[in-house]
Amino acid sequence: MPSTEEFIAVQQSEEFGELRRTHRSFAFPLTIGFIAWYLLYVLLSNYAGDFMGTKIGGNINVAFVLGLAQFLTTFLIAWWYSRHAAAKFDPKAEAIKSRMEGGA
Repeated sequence: MPSTEEFIAVQQSEEFGELRRTHRSFAFPLTIGFIAWYLLYVLLSNYAGDFMGTKIGGNINVAFVLGLAQFLTTFLIAWWYSRHAAAKFDPKAEAIKSRMEGGA
């Protein structure tokens, strides 16, 4: 088990800093984009009732389609993040972990 000093050294390392920057540069814009998309849906629901009530076909209206799109967006973001993390974050994190556990 690595010591407290070793954890602090890794936390302050350039490699760990790069991992954090890589994560933030991907996750932060994605989070902001999704929150903006969600708030747009809420605001449209609250202030543009006529638009949201517009029938698209049968009993399907704009609000229903945008509501389903919220779910779709959530799953797409989770899938995209998972693929991105596996390709970009996991190898860097594994290298840091191996070095700490190996004592190198």
